[in-house]
Amino acid sequence: MPDPVVPGSTSIPAPAAKPGPEPKPSITFEDFAKVDLRVARVLKAEPHPNADKLYKLQLDDGSGTTRQICAGIRQAYSPEELVGKTIIIVANLAPRMLRGEESRGMLLAASNAPKDGTPEVERRVVILTTLSEMQPGAIVS
Repeated sequence: MPDPVVPGSTSIPAPAAKPGPEPKPSITFEDFAKVDLRVARVLKAEPHPNADKLYKLQLDDGSGTTRQICAGIRQAYSPEELVGKTIIIVANLAPRMLRGEESRGMLLAASNAPKDGTPEVERRVVILTTLSEMQPGAIVS
């Protein structure tokens, strides 16, 4: 029996439970507190020259210096859809080289299926953004 909806309520009834991806191990609050989540604005988006699934994104992260990240969202978005968007990034992720390009962070996105592929499900990726306008560099907590 579905949950009743109270008139005037703004809640949405929960959908029926479906099996989802396996949860990751629990972490402590102290471990989570080490992650520096920030608001960033996409200034430029272009295909990565050496990877079919990646974009190179130039971001305003509020620091006064443009930050480059590489993100595997090329199949979900066009460059035009990304430029000007306010996104959420992991700002303190150690830099790493991805197919010859430095990535200094990671954007956050939600997906309905794991990256390793579930053949019966078409993978959908949605970038996490802010509900209202926020300045680049704002802390996400």
